[in-house]
Amino acid sequence: MHVQEWLETIPAVSIYALVALVIGLESLGIPLPGEIVLVSAALLASQQGHINPFVLGACASAGAIIGDSIGYAIGRKGGRPLLAWLGARFPKHFGEGHIATAERSFEKWGMWAVFFGRFVALLRIFAGPLAGVLRMPYWKFLIANVLGGIIWAGGTTAVIYYVGVVAESWLKRFSWLGLVLAVLIGLTSMLVLKRKAKKVQGAVREAETVAAAE
Repeated sequence: MHVQEWLETIPAVSIYALVALVIGLESLGIPLPGEIVLVSAALLASQQGHINPFVLGACASAGAIIGDSIGYAIGRKGGRPLLAWLGARFPKHFGEGHIATAERSFEKWGMWAVFFGRFVALLRIFAGPLAGVLRMPYWKFLIANVLGGIIWAGGTTAVIYYVGVVAESWLKRFSWLGLVLAVLIGLTSMLVLKRKAKKVQGAVREAETVAAAE
């Protein structure tokens, strides 16, 4: 059963709780499909009136912020032995190469790595625990965490909900061109910050290449 089809079988309050829980666990450091669940729930909200998109966005934001904060606390207490343990248990997500790339991003960009990391699947899992391991000042982490969580979760909910509403309306009018345009606008809006986040990672790799050449 697809995620959206399964979500249609449970009440709205359970959807709010599920979205907050999955995103919270992903932000804490557990590799779960938080973005897929959020997109599916937002699209469902555009089709079914009993799901409030504002409540959905708020729950998603709360899950992201709280999960990242717990991850930060765990990382700060566990330190590098925690990363080594995660690497042994989840080599696909916490392998040495992934950890090294994320760590270099944090060392170079600081709190911006936490903010933009929210828009990249890999860094979204690492952000909280790694910021704690590197002992980033909590006030810096909190600012980046709150802003990133609200913009990512709230923005994703708003864009997908709007695209879903417009698409349904235009589909009824058989305006396929309009549907395609709406989807493109929505996707473009969602990818803007993701591209910016990837540029941050690219800049770090480029700096490393130059340093190695010297």
